[in-house]
Amino acid sequence: MARYTGPVCRLCRREGQKLFLKGERCFSDMCAITRRGTQPPGSYKQGRRVRRPSDYAVRLREKQKLRRIYGVLEKQFRRYFAKASSMKGVTGTNLLQLLELRLDNVVFRLGFAPSRRAARQLVRHRHFEVDDRVTNIPSYEISPGQVIRVRDKSKDLEIIHNSLRNIGDNVPPWLQLEKAKLQGKVVSCPTREEIPVEAQEQLVVEYYSR
Repeated sequence: MARYTGPVCRLCRREGQKLFLKGERCFSDMCAITRRGTQPPGSYKQGRRVRRPSDYAVRLREKQKLRRIYGVLEKQFRRYFAKASSMKGVTGTNLLQLLELRLDNVVFRLGFAPSRRAARQLVRHRHFEVDDRVTNIPSYEISPGQVIRVRDKSKDLEIIHNSLRNIGDNVPPWLQLEKAKLQGKVVSCPTREEIPVEAQEQLVVEYYSR
């Protein structure tokens, strides 16, 4: 499955804000935004004034930001948007809900991984079960009521225990975590207020609807 393999700190600088793509590093002094600011990569070479972005550019950047937060490439992101458009309700909220219910994101939200990138790798390496069935597809869509569990052979992984210690009780209300059993459950579909992502999803809708 295709995925971005380049330096992720450049993505944060390109979007001008922290996208929290590298877990604990994003909260330390090693963060590229903290060290270098929000100036886009390579902009110092241009030698020209920064122009006010057009409406198209603003919508494009918002779409790119949301896509990069969840680690989704363009073709798959378009499929998510098409599905969100065909669902009842607000398209932008539907899109965020579909992205939040990806298995790799749910693993991240439950605190089993320090970042979505790490969660994706853990899922691909078959460290998790969904309803007692091993699932290694990061984009697998989780439904309310399903249980995500760390496999027995993976319960001693240091990365999982370190991540759980760092998350504390900061689990979204639409999820239920049982630390002792190393498992979690999707209680309900998240509402927009329960999705802590700084994004203007309506601009993404406008980008694809132009």
